[in-house]
Amino acid sequence: MKLLDGRTVSQRIKDELKKEVAGLGQKPGLAVIIVGDDSASKVYVRNKKKACEEIGFYSRVYELPAETSEEDLLALVQTLNQEDIINGILVQLPLPSHINEEKILMAIDHIKDVDAFHPVNVGKIMIGNYDFLPCTPAGVMELIRESGIEVAGKECVVVGRSNIVGKPQAMLLLHANGAVTICHSKTKNLAQHTKRADILVASVGIRNFITADMVKEGAVVIDVGMNRNEEGKLCGDVDFENVSKIAGAITPVPGGVGLMTIAMLMKNTLKAAQLQSK
Repeated sequence: MKLLDGRTVSQRIKDELKKEVAGLGQKPGLAVIIVGDDSASKVYVRNKKKACEEIGFYSRVYELPAETSEEDLLALVQTLNQEDIINGILVQLPLPSHINEEKILMAIDHIKDVDAFHPVNVGKIMIGNYDFLPCTPAGVMELIRESGIEVAGKECVVVGRSNIVGKPQAMLLLHANGAVTICHSKTKNLAQHTKRADILVASVGIRNFITADMVKEGAVVIDVGMNRNEEGKLCGDVDFENVSKIAGAITPVPGGVGLMTIAMLMKNTLKAAQLQSK
């Protein structure tokens, strides 16, 4: 069994970005907005800020109270759209229920949309002519590539259909010539689909949801889940202990996809700075 190590690959990407940034006239700038006190979101934001410092980006974090109005958040996004020093804008999801996520994501200038959630960027991904890719699916593809795993012609099954991971992940696997199936909460006989997969991507947000009896011998298993067990330790959507005994390759949690997500965000921020300088 091969462990798909996000630490090594993400560090290599960050080292390469550091060299590129050193050759630029101006530091790329990333603004991250977090609304409310979601503990997982705060960890993500802290890690993003740390990565910016390591690579040499300019970063700014806005920690807003949960009661922030939609109007105030929109006004902040519009201000950042106009700031030349800010090349990338990221609004940490989820947002409090009184704020319309779609309206906020639509307000971000698509050339500063380093999460690739704006409809313009989503449309570009659909036709395969994109500037930015969503960070988690892009990180998954990078891990697969780095490990020398061929996607073309393989049976690829994605469990989860979110706009953030599931749908774009399926599209990227399709662009790489995989034969793709998307499964979700309404899929009947789920194990019949997952058991066929040469490459299985789990993104459902339920701890240990993918069990060993759902996985084909020798399959590549990518765990996008970020959950916590009874002891408060991070764990994924895959029962790692048992699935790792039959998988050909598998990502750990932590130390897998999460680190790749941040590395790809940094890559998108540099790309945004390059596009805007033109």
